[in-house]
Amino acid sequence: MLLKGMASRAKRGKLRGDWLERFLVGTYIIWLRDVKRFWRDTMRRIGAFVQPLIYLFLLGTGLQSAFRVFGAGETKYVTFMYPGILAMTVLFTSMFSSISIIWDREFGFLKEMTVAPIPRSSIAMGKILGGATTAVLQGIVFLVFMPLAGIPYGLYRVFMALLVMSVLSLALTSLGVLIAARMRSMEGFPIVMNFILMPMFFLSGAMFPLQGLPGWMDFLTKVNPMSYGVDAMRNVVLRGVALSAGNPLGNIPPEILEKLAASGVDLPTSPQLRVSLHPLHVDLLVVLGVGIFLFLLSSLMFGRQD
Repeated sequence: MLLKGMASRAKRGKLRGDWLERFLVGTYIIWLRDVKRFWRDTMRRIGAFVQPLIYLFLLGTGLQSAFRVFGAGETKYVTFMYPGILAMTVLFTSMFSSISIIWDREFGFLKEMTVAPIPRSSIAMGKILGGATTAVLQGIVFLVFMPLAGIPYGLYRVFMALLVMSVLSLALTSLGVLIAARMRSMEGFPIVMNFILMPMFFLSGAMFPLQGLPGWMDFLTKVNPMSYGVDAMRNVVLRGVALSAGNPLGNIPPEILEKLAASGVDLPTSPQLRVSLHPLHVDLLVVLGVGIFLFLLSSLMFGRQD
């Protein structure tokens, strides 16, 4: 009886070891395939790298001109906008990378993967890691332009930005894989993605500070996981940078201001914007928790593939 029990335990251990080996091999192959497909597609690389630059320097410079100077000449709007555009790069790349699932389904490759002797969850994990890798690669390229936005390089700033990008890209790619796992239409995927992406982006605080908002909008920003990713990115990228909300006396001529100050009038000062609304560990825990939950759901969706 003892020998039989030991043999049974050894068999179960061997099965677990075989499952883990097949899971890791399947994950690696799918990840490598997606990364190679991205790297070999020159037009996709160029378009993915140019898009955030357009948002940052064209849109950011245009809005900066409209606002004159964000923070009464102390902080440019481009500086405030940079972490949000960096998070936006991760958002769009992560989510749209999952379109490869529909492409693979159209040409029958997904069926071959589902009948291969690998766990279905390794397909989801490989797709998630592949999309997250391409998103982080684009984010690394975008970090090169940090000084052009008025933000100096720093070891802590770059390392923590990479950490936040990695966690955020894994969570967002999990969401994209979850959506694409049950979709059949190549044409419908961009429509559904834009329906989800645009509210997530605009309610994340990438374009404007999440302070003084109406109650309904404040609630939406709190339930939006992207807002925690942007908050974490701003926390590490703008660390040590003072942000001013604007000069309340900007329209008053300097000579009048001098007379008021000389007469002893208490003049209001520029209010300071908070760099981040939550501690960094809270932001990372929220994004990580959402990512794990979405990965489990996407693995379940692949487990139900017919």
